[in-house]
Formats: sequence, structure tokens, C-alpha cells
Amino acid sequence: MNTYKQIEAAILSAQNIVITAHKSADGDSVGSSLGLLYFIEKLGKKAVVCHPDRAPEFLNFLDLSSIVLMSDEPQKVTEAFQQADLIFCLDYNAVDRVGADMQGLLEAATCEKIMIDHHLNPQDFPNIVVSEITASSTAQLIVELIDQSGNIGLLDAKIGTPLYVGILTDTGSFRFSSVLPRTHEILAKLLAAGVQHHLIHEALNDTNTASRLRLQGFAMSEKMEILEDYHIAIIPLTKEELEKYNYKKGDTDSLANLALSIKGMKAAIVFSERDGIIKISFRSKGKENPVNVFASEHFNGGGHANASGGMSELSVQETLDKMKRLIPEYFTKG
Repeated sequence: MNTYKQIEAAILSAQNIVITAHKSADGDSVGSSLGLLYFIEKLGKKAVVCHPDRAPEFLNFLDLSSIVLMSDEPQKVTEAFQQADLIFCLDYNAVDRVGADMQGLLEAATCEKIMIDHHLNPQDFPNIVVSEITASSTAQLIVELIDQSGNIGLLDAKIGTPLYVGILTDTGSFRFSSVLPRTHEILAKLLAAGVQHHLIHEALNDTNTASRLRLQGFAMSEKMEILEDYHIAIIPLTKEELEKYNYKKGDTDSLANLALSIKGMKAAIVFSERDGIIKISFRSKGKENPVNVFASEHFNGGGHANASGGMSELSVQETLDKMKRLIPEYFTKG
């Protein structure tokens, strides 16, 4: 029995299934969670999606009503964990990625756990592990689950739409090196199932607000600093600056890629002062410019080689100074 058939068997034998994903929800964590939920329902079973926090507004075109948030309904999430006989861990591979509150519930749960993820260095806490670091996204792996368990006939537009969103967003609209021939084969299966890809692109890309564009314009024109010797762009944003432009979750998500699009840039780093800490987004190009180790060793983060996150408890200026001091150790001149 292959691993995906094992997962199907676990779903069919479970009565109380919980689907979890990492804190700071994104397109892949939300898309893979909803796609798996709808697949499980197609198998005739029930599940509940429990996430640590709210999804960014740009994902509101998806039906998010089935997601129970730890931040909003902790008692309901606690009861779901306590009753669970199967827990899915999607798009994360370390228990602390779900946030402190949900981490306690996850560690206390004694039921079977299944990890489906594509990040480096997974922890050994689940019973069944699908860890494919060459996969473009966790959403792609959910399609693999449907396909390789022999259930591709169940794939439809409802299941496929959030999965397409997960792949689309985690590949930067298919521009990252994580996009392989298999990725396009998976996308073809989604389109064949009725996914309206042009409507998804419109829903994701044509939703800017005036305040978001003004914030991005301010960030690029007034705040971006380019370290010419290293071809790295850095954009630091303070709490006051975000508030001035009526910041909403997700408003800064495209800034790192925008800065990275400047001709000759090797990496882009954006950090913003939110929720009492500095949240950092790292993006880079090429195998010779990984950012995940840098994020992991100095900014309590990690992720993909060319797309990682991190955080700092220092001030914005102190974080900027630390960043500049460390960059020569991880990036070469020229």
C-alpha cells in the first residue's frame, strides 16, 4: 500500500477528523486545507478545519466559513482536538508553527497524525509523513493524494479551486524554480476538473485598495534601500507608517517580490512592525542566494531556499542594523 492509500484508509476509518495549518495563513495553507476538506466530504466523511488565525483578505473570494479560528473560537477548536481521532498537519513540519495555543492542543492529542508538507527538515511527530521538498506547494500534494489514492474521478471544481489557489500563490504565479513538469501536469488535472483559472487570477490580482497601493508606493519610493554591493533591496516599515496607510493583513505581501523584480536584484527583504514584533519576509533568486538559512540562524524563521519568513523582537532600526551587519556573511558582493 502506498502512503497515499494509507492516508485514504485513515480517512475512511476515522470519525472525527481535524485539519490544521500553520499560523499566519497564506494561499497554500488555506487552499490545501479547503481542498482536503472537500475531498474528505466527497469520500463520505466529515472534517473540521482549525486554523490559528484569520486568512488575508485577498483570499475572501474563497468560502472561508468552514474554517474555525483559534483566535476567535478557542473553545470550539479545543473540543475539536479533544474529540479528534485523526489530525492532518498541512503546510508545516514543526509543532511550533501553529502558534503557542494550538501547539499545546496538538502535542496533547494522542490520535493519529498525518503530515503533508513541502518544507525542509520535518520534525518526527506525525504517524504518517508526506514530506516532498521538491513539490511546489502543499496544495499540489493534496492533488497527488487524490490522484495516487485512486480517487481522481472525485476531483471537481469545488475541490480543485482552492488547490489551484494554493499552487498559484506558493509559486509566485508559476515563476519560482519549484515549478516542475509535474506541477503543470497537476494543473492540467485541475483545469480538466472544471477549475476556472482566469477567474481565480482576476479574484487574486484585481482586488487592490487605494490604501494598499499608496502603502506600496510609499514603501518603494520612500523606504526601500538598495545595498548596491550585494544587489539586495531592504524595505523597513514601522507600525506608524503602516497605520498611516490603513494597513490590512496581506497589504505588504507583494512588496518583496516587487523589489526583487528590479533588474539585477539578488534578494529582497521586507520587515514590518506588527503585533509587537518585526515580521520579516525574505525573497531571493537562484540556488546561489538562499535565504532560509539566514532566516533560521538569526531571525527565528526559515522556509524555502528562495522564499522564507522570520521575526525580530528588536526595534525596526535595530533590526535594520543587524540585517546590514550580517548580510556580508551570507551574500557575496558583485
